[in-house]
Amino acid sequence: MKLLYLIIVVLSACSVKAQSGSHFLKTNADENTLLWEVSGNGLTTSSYLLGTFHLLCKDDIHLSLSLKQAIANSAAIYLELDLDDPATLFGSIKLMQMKEGKTLKELYTPEEFNRVSNYFIDSLKTPIGLFQTMKPAFLVALLYPKMIPCHTVSSVEEDIMALAKADKKEIRGLETIALQAALFNGIPYDKQAKELLNAIDSMEKSKIYFGLMLSAYKNQQLAEIEKIINDPEFGHVENQSVLLDERNKNWVMQCHSIMKNEAVFIAVGAGHLIGKKGLIALLRAEGYQLRPLENK
Repeated sequence: MKLLYLIIVVLSACSVKAQSGSHFLKTNADENTLLWEVSGNGLTTSSYLLGTFHLLCKDDIHLSLSLKQAIANSAAIYLELDLDDPATLFGSIKLMQMKEGKTLKELYTPEEFNRVSNYFIDSLKTPIGLFQTMKPAFLVALLYPKMIPCHTVSSVEEDIMALAKADKKEIRGLETIALQAALFNGIPYDKQAKELLNAIDSMEKSKIYFGLMLSAYKNQQLAEIEKIINDPEFGHVENQSVLLDERNKNWVMQCHSIMKNEAVFIAVGAGHLIGKKGLIALLRAEGYQLRPLENK
């Protein structure tokens, strides 16, 4: 989620003008693409759907000419969160905190807490005391840069926002920071704490997982992304209903209204596109036509 990228921004442009005007975009040879055109079902103009990867090496981010044209064709840009709104940044800090004065130390045995504390000091160069009251699920995001094989990390969303601003497009959010933070309230704190400890203890496996996901994303292999996400060894299948499925259904309901009167460009994590409960399948089930676009 964008909130995970936002956490790194809280705790721790590039501007390329897209072509203007409407333009027909080439259909991809198969459905292995991250960029899709949405039409039909009463729409007067096409909208666009993109699967993103929230944290990447800066050199791995490439926006194709088709993607830039899709942004140029759109009246507004929708991300998971409105990252252009300062309230999103400042509002996130309070919402990351656990309720009722809970602390990390209460969620672990003394030995487990020492493992977490030592990792933060040794690998992240940050004392765990700074995050004692933070929900453990958010702290997992601080581990992500350790999985990325570079020093300069960025996000696809940053480049999309730069294009949108250069072309004077409005940036909007499908969700509020409060809603995203509330998602984690449905996952018990002790379970979040266990997942944080597992992520620390299995960092080498996490690096392998990240590498597989990155390769699948760069090659736009949606079936492979689905396979990795649904692999119990790597994915978090038990949380998919909260983090993916329910949100996908809510977003599809929003699409009916936001696509009705204008062309919009929707960019969400690639994991939201795939599978029978993904946005592509759900939008098709609602009667929309989804056309895979060439995205090279």
